[in-house]
Amino acid sequence: MKTKLTELLNIRYPLLQGGMAWVAEHKLAAAVSNAGGAGIIAGGNAPAEVIREEIKKARALTDKPFGLNIMLMSPNAEELAKVVIEEKVAFVTTGAGNPGKFMEQWKAAGIKVIPVVPSVALAKRMERSGADAVIAEGMESGGHIGENTTMCLVPQVADAVSIPVIAAGGIADGRGIAASLMLGAEGVQVGTMFLAAEECQIHANYKELVLKAKDTDTIVTGRFTGHPCRGVKTKFSRGLVQAEKDGISPEEFENMTVGGLRKAAVDGNIEEGSFLCGAIAGMVNKIMPAGEILEEMFKQAEKCLKGV
Repeated sequence: MKTKLTELLNIRYPLLQGGMAWVAEHKLAAAVSNAGGAGIIAGGNAPAEVIREEIKKARALTDKPFGLNIMLMSPNAEELAKVVIEEKVAFVTTGAGNPGKFMEQWKAAGIKVIPVVPSVALAKRMERSGADAVIAEGMESGGHIGENTTMCLVPQVADAVSIPVIAAGGIADGRGIAASLMLGAEGVQVGTMFLAAEECQIHANYKELVLKAKDTDTIVTGRFTGHPCRGVKTKFSRGLVQAEKDGISPEEFENMTVGGLRKAAVDGNIEEGSFLCGAIAGMVNKIMPAGEILEEMFKQAEKCLKGV
């Protein structure tokens, strides 16, 4: 399936694997890239040298293009911006901010820049700044979310910019890929489906929660902080929502959630972990190799598109 995204990144399938903190490490990224998509290593809050090692480990497993995700609100963003250049990563995706101040140096180094955008206004701004593509991410996605839905956001962004648009949020199978292309996207970003990939290194408790989830089993916390987040409903996440209703301060809320991603992905701590995933968790029902996930999704997508 050839699109502007496959041409931009020199990949077989127009699919990016989500840059999920504490989840998207070298084994998963390499597996997705080897399967024909574009794997991504998540920078998160990890030290620069840890991410540098992750990049080297990924290169030992694949000679295909893969990228690095940088959360711009993280304290290590400046250091990771340099690592991207020094390690000559194929592309970088960014979230939680504006990568404008890094754009010139990344572009000069030949690195493709693909920011995540929650609005048409930011998409236009990123295009003016020199972005190679944008990821239009709807609120159906896991982790930090905006307020617009994927189906509403993607066509408006596609109409507003001339660079490739990548749809993200609520995409779990070939029907979602086909729908995204019909809405004007040149590809998709998928995160939650890869939580069930064999190569995904998260704790078994995390995978079990996602596999057992139904359509109503995700919850959004932290809206009042300005950084809402979607994850699996657990006693802990329900407690966060109740704390919001009880008038907890943003500072107290932050203290309750600090370290939650590690507790979920590494420790499998059901009582204190933040098990982030998208609203399509109810469609994730079996553990498979990443390559089979991609192949299954795109076979179905092609079948859907041929029937249109």
